[in-house]
Amino acid sequence: MDIRKRRIGKTDLEVTDLGFGGTAIGGLYRACPRDQAIATLEAAWQAGIRLFDNAPLYGYGLSERVVGDYLRDKPRNEYVLITKVGRPLRPLRAGESHNEIFVGGLPFDIEHDYSYDGVMRSLEQSYARLGLNRIDVLLAHDLGVETHGAEAAVHHMRQFLDGGVKALEELKRAGDISAYGLGVNEIPVCLELMCHAPIDCILLAGRHTLLDRSAEDELIPLCRDSGTSLIIGGVFNSGILATGPSPDAHFNYAPASPDIVDKVVEMQGIADARGFPLAAAALQFPLRSDVVASVLLSTARPESLKRNLSLMDLPIAAGDFARFEECRVSSLQP
Repeated sequence: MDIRKRRIGKTDLEVTDLGFGGTAIGGLYRACPRDQAIATLEAAWQAGIRLFDNAPLYGYGLSERVVGDYLRDKPRNEYVLITKVGRPLRPLRAGESHNEIFVGGLPFDIEHDYSYDGVMRSLEQSYARLGLNRIDVLLAHDLGVETHGAEAAVHHMRQFLDGGVKALEELKRAGDISAYGLGVNEIPVCLELMCHAPIDCILLAGRHTLLDRSAEDELIPLCRDSGTSLIIGGVFNSGILATGPSPDAHFNYAPASPDIVDKVVEMQGIADARGFPLAAAALQFPLRSDVVASVLLSTARPESLKRNLSLMDLPIAAGDFARFEECRVSSLQP
């Protein structure tokens, strides 16, 4: 597996073109035992992955604790660490429980605060959970209408533009971080923020994939013009590009609709005819773009990580990728 480095935006920061995403070891949909999480991180490190993405949300702090424990003895100049702001944690009160999709997490819940103080508070909490004194990239987490609803999204964006951006700019000028940007799965909020702030990167989940090309019309050209890098998560679109069009296939965190299943049936047929797994094309596709700095692999099992890495080595010709063009969907979001 030949892992290379690409630059983040106009910064001096370079990241491996494959990164490790911390959602699964934070207990996304199912709990992940600590020894299994550490073994998965070790498999990523041994493969040459040196970009690690995290967020307070992932296991309500659990993923940050595990990743920090794993990285603490690694040479600090050998890896790049991302975490997110805008969702500081608070202790769960008696009788409260989580109302999210992470299982087996710590006894905390999220708040939403994208202000100057909220960004700084979130950062200090992350330092403590990680047990590390440097975070390379900070991303404002899940700003947008789909996450918050229209009215709250306007409030959070105003809060971020009035204060959160200032905090991130100060941290970058001081050398405390090397880059900042967004971590989202919505296109409109990216376009809006890029009109107001010179962000370095966007971690975009599920919107520049073999199936969902929502980023292609406006966002990718704007990133190219502005020098903003994309880090791509959710390359399997919640699973359907890994499982294929199975009866229980999921797309965008929900059961796949018949029209999406029909598209993937076509894609599966193309991959079968050309002799490679559909999942291999899904993994390799985003890195064909010059604005993509890295693709994140998120799993809680070493064997799953190794299997995905092996798919990156399978040869897929440019002409084969072109065959998927007619199967894609785009502009799924308002």
